[in-house]
Amino acid sequence: MSVITDLASRAGSAAQSLWEVSGQLIQPSLRLGVTGLARSGKTVFTTALVHHLTRGTNLPAFRASAEGRIRRAHLAHQPDDAVPRFPYEEHMAALTESRRWPQSTNRTSELRVDVEYERKSGWRTGPASLALDIVDYPGEWLLDLALLDAGYAEWSRQTIEASRKRDRIAAAGRWHETLKTLDPAGASDEMLASRASEAFKDYLTVLRADSEAVATTPPGRFLMPGDLAGSPALTFAPLDLAEGQPIAPGSFAALMERRFEAYKTHVVRPFFRDHFQRIDRQIVLVDVLAAIDAGPVALAELEEALDQVLMAFRIGRNTLLSRLFSPRADRVLFAATKADHIHHTDHDRLDAILRLLVNRASRRTEAAGARVGTVALASVRATRETTIREGRETLRAVAGIPEAGERVGDEIFDGEAEAAIFPGELPETPEAVFQGAIPPGSFRFPRFRPPKLPVDAAGRMARMPHIRLDRALEFLLGDRFA
Repeated sequence: MSVITDLASRAGSAAQSLWEVSGQLIQPSLRLGVTGLARSGKTVFTTALVHHLTRGTNLPAFRASAEGRIRRAHLAHQPDDAVPRFPYEEHMAALTESRRWPQSTNRTSELRVDVEYERKSGWRTGPASLALDIVDYPGEWLLDLALLDAGYAEWSRQTIEASRKRDRIAAAGRWHETLKTLDPAGASDEMLASRASEAFKDYLTVLRADSEAVATTPPGRFLMPGDLAGSPALTFAPLDLAEGQPIAPGSFAALMERRFEAYKTHVVRPFFRDHFQRIDRQIVLVDVLAAIDAGPVALAELEEALDQVLMAFRIGRNTLLSRLFSPRADRVLFAATKADHIHHTDHDRLDAILRLLVNRASRRTEAAGARVGTVALASVRATRETTIREGRETLRAVAGIPEAGERVGDEIFDGEAEAAIFPGELPETPEAVFQGAIPPGSFRFPRFRPPKLPVDAAGRMARMPHIRLDRALEFLLGDRFA
């Protein structure tokens, strides 16, 4: 980023922040970012959060709720007219009527919830309100922020080097064949650029579909192009450039470099300016169980991805000046999702594994003045706990309705019958999962359907069950309801 561009960006951010700070004098607000890598449960978390706030659920670990100080919460008009609204009602209908999981997040969306509450006793006692703006966005876009400080040649070398690792070489085979046919010093060619880009996107698609479910290679918008599909800013790819090799003007490499910079200018920087740097609190949802089941290689990649996530945040304590000139997230919560897939006796072990994954990065973050937390949760609980007999042994299991087509061993489920499943047990020490103590594929984690909610005599549907969602809310929001 040039000095002039950087100053202009900061000036625009300061103006935006000044507008928001002045607005908070009228009504206090808080922007909560919700993100995570693919299939981590972002949409379900946001839907469940809004459901419980607006239904007035008693959430024991969320102190303002447990103390009866949340008077009312309701959906309000969002402040950003150019940002799509988070389709809460549509997602609730999917969960409760169709009993299917909502579509994954593929764009930035937003929803405002106005919360009326009573302050705790003291000199500030009395009624108050908070505008909670929930910003839901794909975690892959968050990883794109690392590109802002990278040059095209550096990004190319790192991406190609990563693709040649043992666990990726098979997925990259077809792309590597195309890569061999590309001459960086050759003439720029539009059709060749398109072919190179499509081969690279095919590689990214295979990574995303891999069982490890991490897929951290940017650019994140390549697989979620939206209205940018087919644009030059999304039509580039890495080239096999030797270190120190100059890029000649008018060459094929120069065309790729120009489009790489266009991606940063037209995609990454607007996301950073308009959404990301305005976030006050952040939750990052992580499918740790899938990575554990995939083995140590997937865990190592997940650890690297989470480190990149924390590096992306402008972290630290917010003051009035920092709100104006360098907004930052002062609390970041990492949440291991799908805790309902394991017995509650393993929830603390799952949390411990997540803490180990973010330990290195969280120490750096806390030194900057921010708080980093972890929790194992299920935004919507789809199972209940039970036991099953296996020979002479009684195993702690979970029971639910697996989705149609899910397989455990030789059994394929029809989406209607309930099944009791022993998922496996996590090790007592979190370090064991990194040391290969659990062979890949040892666990049984079928995808369960959302629960069927009972309806009372007045026709009111029960609230959706959850695991530790209230703990997440206390960490992220608790101090704002003091």
